[in-house]
Amino acid sequence: MELSPYYHIIFATLAVLLSAFLFFLTLNSKSKRVNLPPGPPGWPVVGNLFQVAGSGKPFFEYVRELLPKYGPIFTLKMGSRTMVILSGADLVHEALIEKGTLFATRPAENPTRTIFSCDKFTVNASMYGPVWRSLRRNMVQNALSAAKLRTFKDVRVTAMDKLVERLKAEAAANDGAVWVLKNARFAVFRILLAMCFGVEMDENTIEKMDNMMKTVLITLDPRIDDYLPLLRPFFSKQRQKATEVREQQIATLVPFIEQRRSAVKNPGSDPTAAEFSYLDTLFDLTVEGRKYPPTNPEIVTLCSEFLNGGTDTTGTAVEWAIARFIENPSIQSKLYDEIKTTVGDRRVDEKDVENMPYLNAVVKELLRKHPPTYFSLTHSVTEPAKLAGYDIPTGTNVEIFLPAIAEDPKLWSNPKVFDPERFLTGGEDADITGVTGIKMMPFGVGRRICPGLAMATVHVNLMIARMVQEFEWSSYPNDRKVDFSEKLEFTVVMKNSLRAMITPRV
Repeated sequence: MELSPYYHIIFATLAVLLSAFLFFLTLNSKSKRVNLPPGPPGWPVVGNLFQVAGSGKPFFEYVRELLPKYGPIFTLKMGSRTMVILSGADLVHEALIEKGTLFATRPAENPTRTIFSCDKFTVNASMYGPVWRSLRRNMVQNALSAAKLRTFKDVRVTAMDKLVERLKAEAAANDGAVWVLKNARFAVFRILLAMCFGVEMDENTIEKMDNMMKTVLITLDPRIDDYLPLLRPFFSKQRQKATEVREQQIATLVPFIEQRRSAVKNPGSDPTAAEFSYLDTLFDLTVEGRKYPPTNPEIVTLCSEFLNGGTDTTGTAVEWAIARFIENPSIQSKLYDEIKTTVGDRRVDEKDVENMPYLNAVVKELLRKHPPTYFSLTHSVTEPAKLAGYDIPTGTNVEIFLPAIAEDPKLWSNPKVFDPERFLTGGEDADITGVTGIKMMPFGVGRRICPGLAMATVHVNLMIARMVQEFEWSSYPNDRKVDFSEKLEFTVVMKNSLRAMITPRV
């Protein structure tokens, strides 16, 4: 969603000339005008693209400033893309729940994303239809079910122990100071690698894999030619670079895929191999409408989706949680008291967190106040549809602006305040699945709700519980206030990465 920062005057000039030319060509078009939601006026063809780019503001801030004028539904024309922005809970419920089938597909992807997604061969990117049904069913039933998640309990225990060790070692070398996001990301990435590939990797290998995933995400950042295809001839170097990164991604992951394939075909041949992995479900996966299982490049894409989908979202949530604990030590104290009351002196276990109402309230408030992204994954319609009386043509990008819902004073009391108690007094609650109503939707809602919701909540709850059980968290330096400024970097992260002081509790 965020536009890349480089915009050259030559491209702007060229685009304007082409815009004028195409505008006059289309003046006599007899195509039926559609009744789109209102929005800021833009230029022919380029629409609002240069207004957004020239504002100097991140896209989410630009959208936020339009809300008072245009309300909960409005249109932005971004070059070749038409975006309908939704920011009202009732409208989202109408689209994704009441008309869920209509709004369950995805729009066309740009060429770079098409390369990395193997032409939309992923759970999140696939069009609403047989491929999506096959991939999602496999992930939910055969990899992320409660029973399958339990098989990786030991992996999570090991990862949490390693996290504590890393934090202690870093603190010892830095007068008690640690970087929160870096360590949280590493811990959850370790878990997801083991779940995906069924092997325990050393730290150097984990770092290599993590760097590869980061490079892919950076490569997928939108460019101006994604919005103005006419400019693609000027971006041949970037396209070549994307192809090279894709080749590196395949070269990095395929050896692990083949190692696991061999272990599955020859049980007992690899004593380090886990009993089960997500990869196992992909080798002979039957996809509706296809006569052959996924190819290696497609498996690379599915594994990358699995890893990327759960790493930054979980790591970011943990960083925001620690920031809130430092800002309000009473929340941290209450949580520690609950942990002590529930488990005593033994190590907190993931089964324990189910019996910690205050922890669950903290995590729910965390997801309300700090959803992983500003916008849910883009929706589109399977056929022309109506929403709030407006036309939603096929191919339209339907974007849902999450902060406006989670901070709506009509839905929440004191929405700007981080207050876990709101979920304990009986006065407020929210179904994060959206089934009984929409007040927050950190994982999306409806048919395209995140399939990793259960896994993510297990990881966030467990990591926060262990980190608070092991350490008391405070500001670094001691007199510094937490800066809650944010930026978009794959997920919504703290603008200044959080460094904190830790004091071991035992």
